[in-house]
Amino acid sequence: MKKYLAEMFGTMVLVLMGCGAAVSLGCNNADPETVVGTAFAFGLAVVAMAYTIGGISGCHINPAITLGCFLSGRMNAKDCGMYMVFQVIGAIIGSAILFALTESSGLVGTGANDLQANGAGTITAIGGLLAEIVFTCVFVLVVLGATSKTNGATNNFAGLAIGLSLVLVHLCCIRYTGTSVNPARSIGPALFQGGTALANLWIFIIGPLVGGAIAAAIWKVIEPAKE
Repeated sequence: MKKYLAEMFGTMVLVLMGCGAAVSLGCNNADPETVVGTAFAFGLAVVAMAYTIGGISGCHINPAITLGCFLSGRMNAKDCGMYMVFQVIGAIIGSAILFALTESSGLVGTGANDLQANGAGTITAIGGLLAEIVFTCVFVLVVLGATSKTNGATNNFAGLAIGLSLVLVHLCCIRYTGTSVNPARSIGPALFQGGTALANLWIFIIGPLVGGAIAAAIWKVIEPAKE
């Protein structure tokens, strides 16, 4: 049970800090400094949690990572399902705290993902879905490689590598979807923000899960042979 609770706490912190920074900074694609700040907030939250709960649960705090680990044979079906459930619960708790803070402070939003505006209107659903698949695939592949016991000494720095890769993914993907690459991170804020964030939530569930599955398939092909 401790590892499930660790996943819940870790995901809560990720959503509260990452989405909280997005709200506090007023993350806007027209203001690059707010995008950079938001990207680093999510990355630093992952680094912090990796070194806090990594030894307890592995610090997935993301259903797409959990799916990738399951498909790679690193965990059983029961743990996979329970991790996902507790990650979503943690995201909802984090979003509830953020919602309470913003409502009491006169701020708007919970940092929910949504299709972003472009010169012609908004990013299309297909465009957003493709972005989430591609960038989640890259992110989960980094996680699988950095934490692999057959990949030399890289796993000693897994938390830092994963956190920095999440910063990079945010810098590239915020322009399209606000960057999810994590279904739990999207579910929690969307429940409180509603509107198009909730209507488009399917993109931020299907896209990351497909991306995580593809990453697992790629890793199986390139994984170093066990000694």
